[in-house]
Amino acid sequence: MSDRLKKTLGSIRSRKKRALVFFYTAGFPTIDSTVRVGRALAAGGADIIELGMPFSDPLADGPVIQRSSEVALRNGMSLRELLVQTRLLRKEVDAPIVLMGYLNPILRYGSKQFFSDAAAAGVDGVILPELPLEEAGRFAGELREAGLAQILLATPTTPPERLTDIDARATGFVYCVSMTGVTGGQVADDIPEYLRGVRAHVVRNPILVGFGISTPEQAVSLGAMADGVIIGSALLRQLEKADTNEALVSWVRGFRDSLDRM
Repeated sequence: MSDRLKKTLGSIRSRKKRALVFFYTAGFPTIDSTVRVGRALAAGGADIIELGMPFSDPLADGPVIQRSSEVALRNGMSLRELLVQTRLLRKEVDAPIVLMGYLNPILRYGSKQFFSDAAAAGVDGVILPELPLEEAGRFAGELREAGLAQILLATPTTPPERLTDIDARATGFVYCVSMTGVTGGQVADDIPEYLRGVRAHVVRNPILVGFGISTPEQAVSLGAMADGVIIGSALLRQLEKADTNEALVSWVRGFRDSLDRM
């Protein structure tokens, strides 16, 4: 696993703080937005940057992220261009960078080569939301060889014994999906019970919760039950509204300040 990701999460945990993670789609809203947005996130206090690899059929994503993928692909974004831009972003930010996306483009690229190239570009971990636990071992060796964390997902319907297996196989953190639907929806009403169950069975990895978090108040509420929060669709909506980098940095800082006051 990437030392940068491990050290970042370890430091946050030792200081009894909460990790603040933002997801956005590479190449959205314009092809050259990737570095600018990542720089603004880091300036606003993001601990980890989660960079979406646009795909034409993003099954786990709601309409906001689907639209961002469509726009990014029309803008000319590809995996190769994403890695070029990630390398540029790495020169400007120290925060860990995690890629999130779907298998089809990675398999077309060649998974072993892609993971190697991603690590060389400064990536620290990979999230593949469509990859079932039973198939995670297929890529574990390639990711380990590249020095990348394999971040696995848990959902409100994941049974306890499966949570234990996820914890055993994941490196970096366990991504807890806060709902049973796609991204950008409403957080489940029984989220406290769900996260208590996750906490009882996930003991090796930090627990970060995402999907549906759109305000600092929600971030604080869910952050109290986890090791950090992940904000995605709300950021993409903000990117369409924020007309300056300063406005985006200020918006991110609102989440950072709220979490730090916990």
